[in-house]
Amino acid sequence: MKRFIRRNFLKRAGGLADSLSAAAAQKLPNFVVIFTDDQGYEDVGCFGAEGFETPNLDKMAAEGMRFTDFHVSQSVCSPSRGALMTGCYHPRVGISKALFPHVNRGLNPKEETLGRI
Repeated sequence: MKRFIRRNFLKRAGGLADSLSAAAAQKLPNFVVIFTDDQGYEDVGCFGAEGFETPNLDKMAAEGMRFTDFHVSQSVCSPSRGALMTGCYHPRVGISKALFPHVNRGLNPKEETLGRI
């Protein structure tokens, strides 16, 4: 039995359209992950924001599906983004704190990311 590895799951999910016929592939859902820093639950209109408007996000939510629970690998931007891009926990990819513009490091260029799958 092949061990379940998140990266293998992501590869299969990303490559699923390649193995399907064109007609079947068109039926697959499209999805967008909006990944923001320091956003609270009620910071978007469709979740109850008051005092400001988020019409584009509200329209996307009305036309699609809303998920109300999301967890990240770390509460800081760089490690959580690295985890999302690679499917690995942030210690595995070597990013444990925010990488500011002056920092001359990041993900290993050989690291497999969702953009390359």
